[in-house]
Amino acid sequence: MAGIALKVKTKTEQQILNNLTQETTVKELKTILSTISKIPENRLMVLSGYPPKSIDISQDGVKLKDTQIKSGDILILEEKPEEQQPSKTQPQQSKSQPQPFKSQPTPVDYRAHVLEPTENCPGILMKQVVPADNSCLFSSIHFVLNGKVEDSSVVAPSMRQIIAETVAKDLINYSEAILGKPNDEYCAWILDNNSWGGAIELAVLSNYFGVEIAVVDTINAIINRFGEDQSYAHRVFLMFDGIHYDPLYLEPLDGSKIQTIFPSDDERVLRDAEQLAIEAKSSRQYTDVNKFTLKCMICNVMLKGQLQAQQHASSTGHMNFGEV
Repeated sequence: MAGIALKVKTKTEQQILNNLTQETTVKELKTILSTISKIPENRLMVLSGYPPKSIDISQDGVKLKDTQIKSGDILILEEKPEEQQPSKTQPQQSKSQPQPFKSQPTPVDYRAHVLEPTENCPGILMKQVVPADNSCLFSSIHFVLNGKVEDSSVVAPSMRQIIAETVAKDLINYSEAILGKPNDEYCAWILDNNSWGGAIELAVLSNYFGVEIAVVDTINAIINRFGEDQSYAHRVFLMFDGIHYDPLYLEPLDGSKIQTIFPSDDERVLRDAEQLAIEAKSSRQYTDVNKFTLKCMICNVMLKGQLQAQQHASSTGHMNFGEV
């Protein structure tokens, strides 16, 4: 009976599996991979190929000979994020209630913790999944600057504070026309942990940290580069699917330490990111912001698309939404 040998990579180690056969079932393989990675089977995500693509492991009874998994493949194991529980309905808050930004925690100087980019080496550009908790942008930037995922309740307030202070000090460049609301209202809004970050926040943080932030847009298969005109020495990568940000990192093929910060003149990684954007769009790894359904977690109103959510937030002051 023909054997199957697979190379399995996790965040911390890699192993060779050579005790599989064509008759091994997907369920048996999942059990082995779960044991190796210590990831529960129901949260196990298996990727393969380049750029890495998710493999369907939902059909437990299917044999390996009938799947896309072939002997010699490299399987990359990742953990799916836990599903976010809807927050309990909260009473409507008046617009005067948000605390002024001066009362927020003193921001951490992340520039003191920026990692030096490692020596260029062949590898695979991969996505690190962060929680979808309204602070995914800040969690993603923290990851690419520090190389690890941390609790957003610790990471996000400092970055929100940085943005609020930067905007409050520059009434000309951050006018109501740019922000979509008066400067002081915006500062109170961005400090709310239910507020989502976007282009304005990316531009501010790029300037603050002195690093170009390249965002792989999977909706349009393009890369939006914040700080591109500032001649920064280093570049980091995020992926955006329409409503959620995740950080990208390079997984070296030699098993050495992952790389999250790259020289800004490294065109090879930039080309890899462009290819990743094209692959993600072709496989529809994005959310159509004009069609997805949201629920206001404060008043339970159902909303269709980003525009309705923005209009609802503007008329009610409600900022806590959950995707349905």
